[in-house]
Amino acid sequence: MEPQAARAAFFRAFPTIGIAIFVTAIDQTITATALPAMAAAFGVVERISWVVVAYLVAATIAAPIFGRLGDAYGRRPMLFIAFALQATGMLAAGLAPSFEALLAARALHGFGGGALLTLAMALIGESVPARERGRYQAYLVACFMSASAAGPLAGGWLTQNFGWRWVFLAGLPLVAVGFAMAWRLPRRGLMGGSFRFDAAGTALFTLFVAMLLLMLDRAQRMNAADFGVALGFGVMGGIAVWALLKVERRVPDPLLPLPVLTDPVIWRTNLLAACVSGTMVSLISFLPLYLTVVRGVPIATVGAMLLPMSLGGGTGALISGTFLARTGRNMLLPSIGLVLATAVLSFLAYGAGGIPLAWLPWLLALSSLGFGCTFPAVQTTVQVAAGPARLGVATASVQFMRNLGAAAGTAVLGALIFVGFALADAEVAERFATAMRGGREALAALPESERAVMARGLATGFRAMLAGAAVLTGVAAVLAFRVPLRRV
Repeated sequence: MEPQAARAAFFRAFPTIGIAIFVTAIDQTITATALPAMAAAFGVVERISWVVVAYLVAATIAAPIFGRLGDAYGRRPMLFIAFALQATGMLAAGLAPSFEALLAARALHGFGGGALLTLAMALIGESVPARERGRYQAYLVACFMSASAAGPLAGGWLTQNFGWRWVFLAGLPLVAVGFAMAWRLPRRGLMGGSFRFDAAGTALFTLFVAMLLLMLDRAQRMNAADFGVALGFGVMGGIAVWALLKVERRVPDPLLPLPVLTDPVIWRTNLLAACVSGTMVSLISFLPLYLTVVRGVPIATVGAMLLPMSLGGGTGALISGTFLARTGRNMLLPSIGLVLATAVLSFLAYGAGGIPLAWLPWLLALSSLGFGCTFPAVQTTVQVAAGPARLGVATASVQFMRNLGAAAGTAVLGALIFVGFALADAEVAERFATAMRGGREALAALPESERAVMARGLATGFRAMLAGAAVLTGVAAVLAFRVPLRRV
């Protein structure tokens, strides 16, 4: 396909792809700002994190299912189903009469979101030749980063002016537009020949993902009782994955085709994506706490300080995607970018306390620029290695590893904060954890002298977290240098 034809194919599909990615990108960040209001409405402060966990579990499960179904039946009909699931989940969440109903709606919402993201990224691989994919995926990464940055602002405004239910209901018109745009996509015949749904593999994969994410959710709470529960979830997840591997070797149409996923190009690239996702999500999650408690930045200003980080990721993706389209060299810029990000995070870990506050947003932007260089390369490399017949499965594997990396990275790096804090002063760390259970408002209500003591201890914890993030990014850099496929 000529570049001009590729451009026409992409822009024909772009409205559908863009809406699908924007809706899924904004889902988590717009919801996060409304969590305190939901907790107050239902009186469930201790369980409110389940609103996020339910979405994440369902989205992770949906990725390989819809990747495989898209390979077999085509992306277009699966997009209709995904948009319908997303709309139903949004509506049910917005009208939920109880917390249990809200969790069920969020699971349905997440299932639709995971399906949409996987199908949208696979649709690029279906519409555009390999050399050109990086350029167009970079545009969508910029869209994703913009949606993620806009989410907290939109969520806060909607919650304050209309109530938390509107963070879900406000997205329905956008989903309706995406559904209408999907009619414009070309109709295609069956892509994968005969297909038999892998029910046993799906059930075992669902159990594995649920147990793994619940284990990580418990492990990051940093108390003995929750560690015991986390261990139990881990054992159940281990049994599930052992049974899953046995089943997937026998069934004719496996949900997870092991020969594809164990290819050195695919598993190294996916592991790279998991490391990058874990680092980025952890930084986005924990830096507001560092800025407000340790550096004394007003909450209203934190978003502006983190904006260069969002812009850095989008800029890195655009540069890397354009370079990939012109040269076909898929791993050169990711390798350089990850070395740069590792160096910046190491510098931050070493000298966090002495770095002027005005420098911090731009250093974070520099590290995010390195992360952004990996985004187009990861999708394109995995899709090319898998081939057209397994395009959906390959794309889904990237989404799965990114979700897994985000959950695992947040748990591990979050634990490092509190381990570093506890090593500095265990008693103050315990008081801080108790205050945080009441939210940032409870922390702000503490006496100034006590908050100053906590800030000093927390600074030590964040240095440990940044050092862990540098190690994780360094592992990603090594993997980028070792991916066998160097040109697409």
